[in-house]
Amino acid sequence: MPSSSRSAKDFFRPLAVGAPTPLTEVPARPSRAIHFFDPSNEKMAAKIPAMVGTVDVLLGNLEDAVKADNKVAAREGLVKIAQGTDFGPTQLWTRINALDSPWVLDDLTTLVPAIGDKLDVIMVPKVQGAEDIHYVDRLLAQLEAKAGLDRPILVHAILETARGVANVEEICGASPRMQGLSLGPADLAADRRMKTTRVGGGHPGYLVRQDPTKSSDGIEVGERATYQQDLWHYTIARMVDACAMHGIYPYYGPFGDIADEVACEDQFRNAFLLGCVGTWSLHPKQIAIANRVFSPSVEDIKHARRVVAAMGDGTGAVMLDGKMEDDASLKQCLVMVRLAEELAAIDPELKKQYDAIEVPA
Repeated sequence: MPSSSRSAKDFFRPLAVGAPTPLTEVPARPSRAIHFFDPSNEKMAAKIPAMVGTVDVLLGNLEDAVKADNKVAAREGLVKIAQGTDFGPTQLWTRINALDSPWVLDDLTTLVPAIGDKLDVIMVPKVQGAEDIHYVDRLLAQLEAKAGLDRPILVHAILETARGVANVEEICGASPRMQGLSLGPADLAADRRMKTTRVGGGHPGYLVRQDPTKSSDGIEVGERATYQQDLWHYTIARMVDACAMHGIYPYYGPFGDIADEVACEDQFRNAFLLGCVGTWSLHPKQIAIANRVFSPSVEDIKHARRVVAAMGDGTGAVMLDGKMEDDASLKQCLVMVRLAEELAAIDPELKKQYDAIEVPA
């Protein structure tokens, strides 16, 4: 929804004369893993061409994890990489510096003219409200017009502050450029004054405990099992709802413990089941985890196709293996089937697996 200060008729008109017409719908492009790299790191930059096709999104990071002394080198490095690389099916994103930093204006005025034709999405950190998106929206339109670009660069916001979470719906609806949102758990934890130093994931102290078992004389016996809970469940669920409402895409953010692949996979799967379409990758080993987790299993697609085939025109209800399937079931299954089709178009191995599925009558 457009903001109250802007006419709905104007919402899909360019914000600058000569800028490309805003999109009315965000393209459904698979982005299971958004792999971050530091363009100022020559060793890391040299690996980028070989990673094309192995990951859905490559993101040149200009913000956190890039030292102040390396900001200019990172920006110039990203321009060099983008100009010299054919990205094929892989999307190119960047995370610019925060809007209150001394580097962000140069980020935008350098990148858009130089590589705006290759940049799919610009990720904006620490977004507080719609006003931040409006600023970037107008500036991008002016730069696109000046550069003669024929398609708009999309915008992705990171939820890293309590205010940003409180304003999540208005952020999602602030511009037709909005592509999606990511959870930024570390900065958000600090802003909320949460008592965790972990980057994403659960916490052993955040738990529920089984009720005590007592003997006939009222004495507690045996161990009481505990179950670790997810600190981020509420925020991810709220983010997913806001994105779904506005037709954009939600993502889990970073999982900082690179060595703990089991917990990483668990966190990614939680986000996938809740409705996220992808996550960040901070190390190449996390790409494989993300690609696996954010792709529906062969068993899920087999069941989904079976329901779609059985439901016919989508009305009424059918019984399959003792379970009732109806219109709501069909809608759930179509989400999986459409995702499988999108992934098969860019992932030959998944296409082979999905094409081999035989749907029983």
